[in-house]
Amino acid sequence: MSKSAPAEGNAFLSDHVALLLRSYQRLLGRPLLPAAADARAQARALYDADFAVVSHGTEDDPIFNYANCYAQRQFEMDWATFVQLPSRLSVEAANHEQRARLMARVLAQGYIDDYSGVRLAASGRRFIISGAVVWNLHDEAGNYRGQAATFHV
Repeated sequence: MSKSAPAEGNAFLSDHVALLLRSYQRLLGRPLLPAAADARAQARALYDADFAVVSHGTEDDPIFNYANCYAQRQFEMDWATFVQLPSRLSVEAANHEQRARLMARVLAQGYIDDYSGVRLAASGRRFIISGAVVWNLHDEAGNYRGQAATFHV
């Protein structure tokens, strides 16, 4: 996955966004976004959406690999900083065990649509998310590619 921020030059990471959207549609039976004219337009729409979308990969200590503008604002991080962050560090250390249970539940069930919790911005500001959807990412061949989440604040 590219470490470059979504932009015209990389089609707003349309391949990764397609993975996010296909996995969401397959698991939840509804689209995350309305259809767009093409993959680039769809990817740009997700990057500029008025709700957060983040994803992480399959590393032993998963690292974020996508954060749309809304998520970057909530976490007070630019793209370059966000995509170097282990996803577990988006919560306070005291909540790591709870987050690990959540991720295991998503892995087993495919998705959850009832997550609520406190997240931690770069400044130390805490913010609450509720009704978040967290889902597994699988490519066209069925290979596990990580997890994603969407939420409003």
